[in-house]
Amino acid sequence: MVTNRLLFEMDVLRPKWGWLLFIGILMATLGTIALLFVPAATIATALVVGWLLVFSGVVEMAHAFQVRRWGGFFLHLIGGLLGLLIGLLVVTHPVAGALAWTLLFASFLTVIGLFRLIAGFSLKFPRWGWAVFDGVISLGLGILVWADWPWSGFWFLGLSVGISLILRGWSYVMFAIAIRNLPSSGEIRRAA
Repeated sequence: MVTNRLLFEMDVLRPKWGWLLFIGILMATLGTIALLFVPAATIATALVVGWLLVFSGVVEMAHAFQVRRWGGFFLHLIGGLLGLLIGLLVVTHPVAGALAWTLLFASFLTVIGLFRLIAGFSLKFPRWGWAVFDGVISLGLGILVWADWPWSGFWFLGLSVGISLILRGWSYVMFAIAIRNLPSSGEIRRAA
C-alpha cells in the first residue's frame, strides 16, 4: 500500500526531476569547491553560523517583548541577548569561532561515540553491532579532532561541510534519475 502511494506521489515530482538533478549537481560542485579550499570553507561556515545566531538572537528578543507579560519574558530576553552576543563574537572573530565550534563537535563526537559503544554492548538489541560500529567511528573522529586541536579548527568544519554537500548532492542526483525512470501511475494501472 505504501509503495503504491509513493509511486502515485512521484507523478507530482516527475516534472521536477531536472531541478532536482540541477540542485544535486550544484551541491556536489559546491562540496568539491569546499574540499579544495578547506580553510576558507571553515571560515565561511563559522560566519554563516555566526550570522544565524545574530538573526535568531534578534528574533528571540523581539519575541520576548511580544510576550512581556508572560513569566518567560526574561528567559527569552536573556537567550536572545546571548545569541546576539555570541553571534557577533563569531562574526567578528571567525577563526576563534571556528576553533570553538570544532571543540564543541569534538566533544559531541566523543560523548556520543562512547554512549553508542556502551549502549550497544550493554543492551545488545537486534543488530547491535551497527551501533557499536557507529560508536567506534564517532569516538575515533572525536579523538582525531581532539588530538589535532587547535589545528583541526582550521580544517574540520570545512571538510565536514564539503563531504556533506557532496554526499547530499549525489543523493539528489540519484533521486532525480530514479524519479525520471519510474513508471507513471497511468502505466502502472495499465499494467495491472
